[in-house]
Amino acid sequence: MTRLIRSFLIILLTAFLSTGINRANEPVIPVKEGEHAEKFDAGKFVIEHVSDSYEWHIATFGETHISIPLPIILYSSNQGWNFFMSSKFHHGHETYKNFRIEHEGKNEGKIVELNLEGNVVGLPIDLSITKTVAGIFVSVIVLLLIFLNIAKSAKRRVNQAPAGMQNFFEPIILFVRDDIARPAIGEKKFEKFMPFLLTVFFFILINNLLGLVPIFPFGANVTGNIAVTLVLAVFTFFITTFSTNKHYWKEIYNPDVPWWLKFPVPLMPIVELTGVLTKPFVLMIRLFANMLAGHLIVTVFVSLIFIFARLFGVEGGFGISVVSVLFSVFMLLLDILVSFVQAYVFTFLSAMYFGMASPDHH
Repeated sequence: MTRLIRSFLIILLTAFLSTGINRANEPVIPVKEGEHAEKFDAGKFVIEHVSDSYEWHIATFGETHISIPLPIILYSSNQGWNFFMSSKFHHGHETYKNFRIEHEGKNEGKIVELNLEGNVVGLPIDLSITKTVAGIFVSVIVLLLIFLNIAKSAKRRVNQAPAGMQNFFEPIILFVRDDIARPAIGEKKFEKFMPFLLTVFFFILINNLLGLVPIFPFGANVTGNIAVTLVLAVFTFFITTFSTNKHYWKEIYNPDVPWWLKFPVPLMPIVELTGVLTKPFVLMIRLFANMLAGHLIVTVFVSLIFIFARLFGVEGGFGISVVSVLFSVFMLLLDILVSFVQAYVFTFLSAMYFGMASPDHH
């Protein structure tokens, strides 16, 4: 049922994104003097909400944009290192030190370097603190506050029943140990993987939940950024690869299958080796797609209010707002469940890969 609902909402998302993409084909309506000519672009609104940026936008009141500037760190072969705040770009409308944020073309959303004539000469090495990176820092601070408090409580209450925050998180920690790591990896080997599994579980969970809170300093779409999920998947891949034994590689390059599946074309070794590479890819895409879809769907429902107001006037926007708010709340509640499920799935699959990487000899 949940999958059916998501399929319907993704179709709805595509339909409303097309209203922003195809608006250039709409007939031009004369604008009266003093009337605001700019129309609401649903596609642009949705994409800007889930995309990374060089500033942390908080709110807009009329023509006033309230945002937190973030540090820009660039290295150019022509100018060397450059450090400044993103406010120097004035929301991306101005050039600073021959750098600007590109708004169109293949480099859209990236910082490009210009020559004296104002032409693009290349892309600098960009190590800037973007909204996603800032969101990771916020989540790391939250994680440290939680688990330093738990460690302090556990040290203070030795041989006593857990209390407070320790009482809340200890069952979750035991769940990761007893229901994920132990059965998936094995009784003898699971303990050495526990630090990584606990870290990745709570990192994903906390970032999933913080991304649903639309109040600064929360709300960054960290796990909906494919670069973040790629790094998590690469960690799992390297730990899997360096935790293997000879039996694992034998099952890949010389599996116990009929000879005609290995000669003259090594079909099974190719299939097994492909599986080694597709496992982290699946981890990356699964987490990224599920968390991104939740943010997209909520913003689409919010966009409905402005789309109906444009098409049918204020009454239309007010009428659809009830439905939009109800569905948005429903999706946010569903995303809370999805946040736990995705943290569990990523951790469980990682544990499965660790267990498969060190099989016992049959």
